[in-house]
Amino acid sequence: MFHDREDAARQLAAILSERSFRQPLVLAIPRGGVVIGAVLAKALGAELDVTLSRKLRAPEQSELALGAISESGHVYVNQDADEAPGVTDEYFHCERERQLAVIESLRRAVRSVRPKASIEGRSVIVVDDGIASGATMMAALQTISSHQPTELIVAVPVAPLDRIHELEMHCNGVVCPLPVQSFWAVGQFYEDFPTIKDAQVIKLLRQFAPQSA
Repeated sequence: MFHDREDAARQLAAILSERSFRQPLVLAIPRGGVVIGAVLAKALGAELDVTLSRKLRAPEQSELALGAISESGHVYVNQDADEAPGVTDEYFHCERERQLAVIESLRRAVRSVRPKASIEGRSVIVVDDGIASGATMMAALQTISSHQPTELIVAVPVAPLDRIHELEMHCNGVVCPLPVQSFWAVGQFYEDFPTIKDAQVIKLLRQFAPQSA
């Protein structure tokens, strides 16, 4: 159990600070992941940016992920997505377009305060405040890996063991201080887990923006 996202980030930082990185870049998945990323980037002396990835929600079950879509438009689909009630090709297309619109809105806001960070040849640490289905992280990893980082590390406070094993096949390592068998919601593992607003994301990114931004 973590007190809050800052507490979780400090625990991640304690593990990662023992490693050496090449021009480290922390890429956070908004919104909660940016709070984690800000603490981690400060502790590691790393650059902070975001990678935009959104869950594709099941009909009338917003917590159930069919998969996810990244800012590049790459779609990752969970294996059991077609078993969710009410999922049709039309619904999936509409949900994809809805989430792309959310991504584009946040992308414009983010890039107004900082340019997109270079990834090639760097140690990239992808963070979120936890992993449930793993879909948003998988979509993000598949997009980030196409930009040729030197290494790609996933750092999350909590995740199911089976998802950790799956993610390890798509990156150079997963750091997770609280691996668990299974759970329903990431918030279960936090005493204080407030909703993070876009304005908070922008405020944190502005603090880490290059001076020229």
